[in-house]
Amino acid sequence: MTAPEGNPATGGWTEPRATALLVLADGTVLEGFGLGAVAEAPGEVCFNTAMTGYQEILTDPSYAGQIITFTFPHIGNVGVNDEDTETVNAAASSGVRGIVIHADITEPSNWRATRHLDAWLKARNIVGIAGVDTRALTALIRDNGMPNAILAHNPDGIFDIPRLKRQAAGLPDMAGLDLVPLVTAAQRYDWSETPWQWPAGYGKRESSAHRVVAIDYGVKRNILRLLAKAGCEVTVVPSTTSASDILALSPDGVFLSNGPGDPAATGEYAVPVIRELLDRKIPTFGICLGHQMLALAIGGQTMKMKQGHHGANHPVQDKTTGKVEIVSMNHGFAVDPTTLPANAKETHVSLFDGSNCGIALDDRPAFSVQHHPEASPGPQDSHYLFARFVELMETEKAKAAA
Repeated sequence: MTAPEGNPATGGWTEPRATALLVLADGTVLEGFGLGAVAEAPGEVCFNTAMTGYQEILTDPSYAGQIITFTFPHIGNVGVNDEDTETVNAAASSGVRGIVIHADITEPSNWRATRHLDAWLKARNIVGIAGVDTRALTALIRDNGMPNAILAHNPDGIFDIPRLKRQAAGLPDMAGLDLVPLVTAAQRYDWSETPWQWPAGYGKRESSAHRVVAIDYGVKRNILRLLAKAGCEVTVVPSTTSASDILALSPDGVFLSNGPGDPAATGEYAVPVIRELLDRKIPTFGICLGHQMLALAIGGQTMKMKQGHHGANHPVQDKTTGKVEIVSMNHGFAVDPTTLPANAKETHVSLFDGSNCGIALDDRPAFSVQHHPEASPGPQDSHYLFARFVELMETEKAKAAA
């Protein structure tokens, strides 16, 4: 970001030229200073209220097709490193399209940093803009919903604004978009890495008691790590894997992962698979998009949210225990609890707006949550859900052995 300089010839004030624009679908143009890739990026603009963990957020496949506005003003100050990426394929491009921040990035100041955020954004082809009044933009999203936009970065400061306005206005709505093909695995693989611990770093699962098949709609690394830590032998399969192929792996349990886009669109091919697995009474655990997929599979419906939930400070109540947890959220769609069948009970609810955050089935061993219990980034209040999944598998094994 270039600071204004005095003009020696006139003694006047020289305004810096904007090198990036955020052009909203309604024609609003926000000027700033470019970061990251020199390109144009279309996407849906959301805001995230987390104060830490921007690298995990920017590599969360659930953000595919979106431009993230960070409400915390100082993003990038601790740099980036080689360990905090949440996409399984660290070399793959990020799902997120762009980043909007208030203050310019300073030099990184953290012992784990290996690179400046700006260089990292360039390497991952993410367009950025700094110098934006992110409070005003957040208020706009809060009041009017998440708009489509074009984020453009050109160091020369030359933009065809009429063209950018037309493009922004013509972008498709997130409703109806299946974005999972952009982030799902291309082939099956096994996972054994366990969570990071000081001073050893990441570990390896030494033994396993349960075989879990994780259906990848855009899975995050730390989810897989916590499954491995819980004693699960994890096999990850692409989102379009058939029920017969999953059953051929003889799973003790099935995990439905997080992911981007409209759950109803992904459900066109995912729901029939999940229904067959549920009919076989295989223990099933879903997170985020996986939660929405489970709801659709039992006859529920999902709906587009006005501003979504994106942050690491959301209060959620576990209605089965009465406990209130602070959790990470990242979703623009929600399950409509009024459409759930009688065999599904609501287990978790947002204390911000009362929206549904979890369900469990009475007649089949399955449950799911809307939030991100893997805490990457965010608090660890909900880690117990992985133990709950293991208990469910153990219970079903005991029934089968009786």
